[in-house]
Amino acid sequence: MAYNNILSKTEDGITTITINRPSKLNALNKETIQELHEGFKAADADANTKVIIVTGSGEKAFVAGADISEFANFSVENGGKLAAKGQELLFDFIENLQTPVIAAVNGFALGGGLELAMASHFRVASDNAKMGLPEVSLGVIPGYGGTQRLPQLVGKGRAMEMVMTAGMIDAETAKNYGLVNHVTTQEELLPLAKKIASKIMRNSTVAIGKAIKAINANYKDGEDGFKEEIKQFGACFGTEDFKEGTTAFLEKRKADFPGK
Repeated sequence: MAYNNILSKTEDGITTITINRPSKLNALNKETIQELHEGFKAADADANTKVIIVTGSGEKAFVAGADISEFANFSVENGGKLAAKGQELLFDFIENLQTPVIAAVNGFALGGGLELAMASHFRVASDNAKMGLPEVSLGVIPGYGGTQRLPQLVGKGRAMEMVMTAGMIDAETAKNYGLVNHVTTQEELLPLAKKIASKIMRNSTVAIGKAIKAINANYKDGEDGFKEEIKQFGACFGTEDFKEGTTAFLEKRKADFPGK
């Protein structure tokens, strides 16, 4: 599929999706959000894709935020619809994908950019990365899940400070907060993400998808994460991956999982 604002490349089981609007610091507009939805949906459905990496083009920004010009004149109703549609189409969609998603944060990840990174299953960052939610400086609040996911990752107090000050934190601070898992140079960022992806790919993609469901359940209102874990644990026993994994273990050989 041809895209105007993103690039998608699959190689050795990894699909790398790159937001490609360098002149706009990869800001998220309506078209880009739609294209990202389509790109992630296609990668998740692709039997050859075991891990998805999302990153930004150029050296300055992962995603510098949302495209403010698109919604500066919105009404209350339109603002609510913007947040609801974006969360459904992209941010909640990514969080609930059964294919692991790694955000490789290169440069600025602000507003919707940080929200995109937080919707991913985990994050690695370049040492020049800067992260923040500056929305209150514009008279609005994060609307793509930022007020919910940031406290889950860094704790309520730190999230309150970051949102209220509209300030940025650097990569090392983000690592100390638990917002990113690893920090490396910009040159080594994608190689590191791919190295982690290769470790993930040694394991059962079916089991990983079920683990994602179980972990996410703990953060959803009305869901009992322990019950979901029991459900997904039991479901594993009916899969070909379970048969292969346990047989390989007993036969003292490396498992060759069927996959998606």
